[in-house]
Amino acid sequence: MRDSEGLEAAAVRGVLTSILKMIEDGATHIGLATDHVIESFRNQMWPGYKTGAGIEAELLAQFPVLEDALVALGIVVWPMIEFEADDALAAAAFFAAKDKRVDRVFICTPDKDLSQCVQGTRIVQLDRRKRLLRDEAGVIAKFGVLPASIPDYLALVGDAADGYPGLRGWGSKSASAVLARYGHLEQIPTDWREWGLSLANPRSIAETFSQNRKLALLFRDLATLRTDIPLFASVEQLKWTGPTADFPAFAARLDASVKSNG
Repeated sequence: MRDSEGLEAAAVRGVLTSILKMIEDGATHIGLATDHVIESFRNQMWPGYKTGAGIEAELLAQFPVLEDALVALGIVVWPMIEFEADDALAAAAFFAAKDKRVDRVFICTPDKDLSQCVQGTRIVQLDRRKRLLRDEAGVIAKFGVLPASIPDYLALVGDAADGYPGLRGWGSKSASAVLARYGHLEQIPTDWREWGLSLANPRSIAETFSQNRKLALLFRDLATLRTDIPLFASVEQLKWTGPTADFPAFAARLDASVKSNG
């Protein structure tokens, strides 16, 4: 779908439609984070970390247009440069949860690394496409570990989407079983016989962990979202009060894509 200027606009329309649907469903305070720059500080930590390579040019070209359109819609936008959008979501969720006026914080993404931010039923993940709400019990049911252990879990099993492999031989079952008992990497005994768990090849994965402990700690650092980013002073700054005077022009520009295809 191309807008009135001939530029691809389907992704921009999709995000705006999703945000407007959230507002129609009752959302009152919204903040949206973007990867203004794909690379972050993590690329200096691990050479294989994700980059913008492979993103289609027509999709990448919509990133700045989307940010401008969201601002015109009156949405608070956090364009991340040094950090990643996921860091901003984590920081915003933790800060908002401290406000006693806030009933519940919804992190609107099913991404597994954001599961580390879930707190009881106060900070939850919402997968809007599947209409699935994941609280702390939901995180445990899905991954077998507490939210606080998610970075440790990802360090062992890896995260292909972010570009780090985890440790050889470690899978979701072994990682969840060990971390459910020990919580964090530092607490895992070197001797697998102390684990007391029924696992496939425990000796092998214990040796891998012992030999690659520093690497595992690096992967955990990659997986740990930063929550000390100053984004807003009060949740009232996130209250949606309607579109700005610039939005009708954006709407007309995007509506042209519908007319040209309709």
